[in-house]
Amino acid sequence: MNTDNTQPIHELDVRVWIPIKRHENLLKLFKELPVGESFIFINDHDPLPLYYEFRSIHGDVVGWEYLNKGGREWKVKVTRTEASKGREFNEIATLMDLRKIKTEDWIHVVFHRYGMMPEGKIMEIIADTEPEQIHNIFKTKFTNQFNWEIKKKNVGEIVIHITKKEKTTSPTADYKLIKQIDVRPYHSATRHDIFFQSFDELKPGESFTFINDHDPKPLYYQIEAESTEPFAWEYLQEGPEEWEVKVSKTL
Repeated sequence: MNTDNTQPIHELDVRVWIPIKRHENLLKLFKELPVGESFIFINDHDPLPLYYEFRSIHGDVVGWEYLNKGGREWKVKVTRTEASKGREFNEIATLMDLRKIKTEDWIHVVFHRYGMMPEGKIMEIIADTEPEQIHNIFKTKFTNQFNWEIKKKNVGEIVIHITKKEKTTSPTADYKLIKQIDVRPYHSATRHDIFFQSFDELKPGESFTFINDHDPKPLYYQIEAESTEPFAWEYLQEGPEEWEVKVSKTL
């Protein structure tokens, strides 16, 4: 006879979800999670930005345990440790409170989450002082593609709204296409090498396209976090079995 009344922990494989919906769905799941209960989710890259997003919205009530790290299978157990009233908002899509985020993680977290936002939406950033490094990266990478507005400026608290502008036409339509690559025959580690070598070889005003068998969004996050050069990422085809992306170094 089974006397264990422990309920199994709900486990989700979010890799099958559209990337732009993952944060939205998991935020809703945590909001409705009772105190002391958990869920487990599997992602195809380190979901650390989501941890900071949970904390920015709900406070220090988030238990976060990595059950598996690396490759295309990151498994995390999320627990609500205490009751809280999360921040409610309508005007903005999300917020990142940099005061709750390690300084060395700022760039990765902000630009990862910004990349997941639909065009026309707003990210709110809260910080002790204006994050000039982040502002400079936006100006370098996303010239004329965003709006940076200071909404509040007090001692020890500055609130900034960053709007992702809607694109009317492709900014790289006239760029020179250098090569087209189908990376599907290659091992995943080799695919990364091929991608970054191809990107390094580009000059401003040049592009390459590549075809993959899954959404290569983690590559976007990596290049966005690490590259100092402005670039454009345009989906030409989005699944379900073939993903084609045009990558450009912008002028």
